[in-house]
Amino acid sequence: MARFSGIVGYSETVRTGPGVTEEVITERKAFGDLLRNSRQLTESSTQVLPQLNVNNSVSIVADEYARGHFFAIQYVTWQGVCWNVTDVTVEHPRLTLQLGGVYNGPKGELAKALGGSPRKH
Repeated sequence: MARFSGIVGYSETVRTGPGVTEEVITERKAFGDLLRNSRQLTESSTQVLPQLNVNNSVSIVADEYARGHFFAIQYVTWQGVCWNVTDVTVEHPRLTLQLGGVYNGPKGELAKALGGSPRKH
């Protein structure tokens, strides 16, 4: 089993004015294990390029913040890319995160520094 170290992005909707809201991202470092490591390339007649999904499972050690905000997890950084978290399972004292495609939503400062596109080897 491989070790995991990355950033978890939590999203919160904050009211910034009357009738105005904004998505605020809080990032926290996380450590744990990579439980499943696989990829899927989906081709579609409506897309020019195939879509890359990783279908990975990551088990992180959940601190108090993660346990209290697991419902707000949006993305995880892994291999220099931000990936969508499609499912979170609470398995005290850990959280198991299922990863999907590349995350293209709002990001925190650490994730912005990564760029967010899959690396070419």
